Amino acid sequence: MSKITAFFTELMRRYLPDPFVFAILLTLLTMALAFGVESRPLNDVVQDWGKGFWSLLAFTTQMAVILVMGYVLAAAPIVDRFLNRIAMHVHTPRQAIIVATLVGGVGSYLNWGFGLVIGGIMARKLALKVKGVHYPLIIASAYTGFTMYSLGFSATIPVLVSTKGHAFEKTMGLIPLSETIFSAPVLLTSLAVLIALPLLNAAMHPKQGEPVVELDPALVAAEAKAGAQDLLGDEKTLASRLNNSRLLSLLIGLCGMAYVVLHFVKGGNLDLNMINFFILFLGVLLLGTPMKYVEKVNEGVKTIGGIVLQFPFYAGIMAIMHGSGLVESIAHIFVNISSADTLPLWGLVSSFVINFFAPSGGGHWVLQGPFMIDAATTLGASQAQTAMSVMMGNGWNDLVQPFWILPALALSKLKLKDIMGYTVLSMLLVGAIYASALLIWPHL
Repeated sequence: MSKITAFFTELMRRYLPDPFVFAILLTLLTMALAFGVESRPLNDVVQDWGKGFWSLLAFTTQMAVILVMGYVLAAAPIVDRFLNRIAMHVHTPRQAIIVATLVGGVGSYLNWGFGLVIGGIMARKLALKVKGVHYPLIIASAYTGFTMYSLGFSATIPVLVSTKGHAFEKTMGLIPLSETIFSAPVLLTSLAVLIALPLLNAAMHPKQGEPVVELDPALVAAEAKAGAQDLLGDEKTLASRLNNSRLLSLLIGLCGMAYVVLHFVKGGNLDLNMINFFILFLGVLLLGTPMKYVEKVNEGVKTIGGIVLQFPFYAGIMAIMHGSGLVESIAHIFVNISSADTLPLWGLVSSFVINFFAPSGGGHWVLQGPFMIDAATTLGASQAQTAMSVMMGNGWNDLVQPFWILPALALSKLKLKDIMGYTVLSMLLVGAIYASALLIWPHL
């Protein structure tokens, strides 16, 4: 295991560029494929790219908000105390790796934005507490838990296709969550990943006597000092009392919770805006005062700079793929060799490929969904299994797609090349589990 890990780590160190450079190269590759493979005129390719560049601004904002709000929740005092209690019972490097993976995985299963952040926070706590923990590995391990999002409560595609009025309702109908994320095969797959992934990550930890990169406590102390703020200020002034008023946070927080209750009582749907609304005001309640909330939001914003920068590039890439028909060609390659039983497997593989170009569950489904739905109808395959195969391919590819790893890099102060070697091995394991689950599913 040490030799395999060292091979992939060195490979990433030598050849993997920064995530922004990766997005630029991917843009140029997509343009070349659209021109060379699909014979799309180059001027049309450039126009597709430019017109699509800002097409996902609203969605970008939603993603940014959910990540920042997830950071606020993960950093709330009650959550921080809970994580500290967990850390108290961890004493060895391999235990730390397992716990960081589980926290990231369970958090992502509950909500992808929350899990993406809380795993990194837990990893840093354990890296500080447990002597001998290999810091790049524990950060990578916490991030690998993010794949659980594709099986959990915030899995974009299953939630979309279960919602009345979704874009493809006329062709595939409504698919209840009981047939996707809450079905027995998906629940068993979730359990298999939660057992196998932490064990693999722990096995990758350097053995005693091998080089280990530890988190420098002095660096953490310097960061804390640089970010320290005087939240109380002059308590004698009215402004300071308002800024630090628990009553104000309580009142506005309760107003937010009241709206959420009324929304669902009146039959409202659970969408991204409602999720963001809920976690925003839950954070207000948990942080206690307006200024404490502002402090954590400011910290959270620092973790999403890369996503805000790169999302328009991926929107442009998706526009090129849609305008040129490139995504159709990729999907058809796999659909043409599929049967009713194997369509979910090839849906998983094609989704893995497409997710390099469209690392967003919702945007990904808009591109690939129509062809997968038509194939499932033609072959007589399950629409629920087909939709889940695309979702699982999305979550599988996220382990090696540099885009969603950006918050973990911002939290850890590491470079992509420091941790990607470990996530490649995790990707291989998760791919084997997902592929096996989709092959067995039709026979259950």
